[in-house]
Amino acid sequence: MDAKKTVLIVEDEKNIVDIVRFNLQKEGYGTLEAYDGEAGLALAREKSPDLILLDVMMPKMMGFDVCRILREGGDNVPVIMLTAREEEADKVLGLELGADDYITKPFSMRELMARVKANIRRTAMAAAAPVETAASVDKTGIFVNTECHQVYKNGVSVELTQREYELLSFLVASPERVFSREDLMKQVWNYDYIGDDLRAVDVTVRRLREKIEDDAANPAYILTRRGVGYYYAPQR
Repeated sequence: MDAKKTVLIVEDEKNIVDIVRFNLQKEGYGTLEAYDGEAGLALAREKSPDLILLDVMMPKMMGFDVCRILREGGDNVPVIMLTAREEEADKVLGLELGADDYITKPFSMRELMARVKANIRRTAMAAAAPVETAASVDKTGIFVNTECHQVYKNGVSVELTQREYELLSFLVASPERVFSREDLMKQVWNYDYIGDDLRAVDVTVRRLREKIEDDAANPAYILTRRGVGYYYAPQR
């Protein structure tokens, strides 16, 4: 593991920050800490960490707002939301705003470290994509450039989060092949699913459809095989 990778912990409970920092540093990561949302946003912009652990409920600015502002500014740093609440709406909202993952308190350090490693690893893998597989093109105008991590539709750039881009490029690479949500969790999220984590796949598919489909309610590119999974349908 590259010891140069830095994780920003944005959490207002000092005891949680202390134990998370200890475990991250034990694994060889550098750490930055902020105890409210405004300070976390400032550190994210100033230091450009490799991953952010972002609490939802914080003083001055909620984690949801920090995530939204970063994404609106074009920052695709991996974000794992930390929440003490079990409500499905909270988890979905974080994903809708562009978070890559979430974990519910109380969480085990083993699970948290696995999530951190998986998200940093997938980012490194994406950055190392070989140039010779730089482009995939659909006859209808969907163009995925894996060299510069850009997606175009009919010549117009489509703004995707890192996770949306990775999901689309993965599906495009195997047209017509159906992948279960469990498959996608392993191949795109880079870890086995736990509990209701599969919800993250559904939300990401929905957000991706809203950006690349002419009609998200009647998709033409990313289709569902009921009871099986998702697949990419190139247009003839």
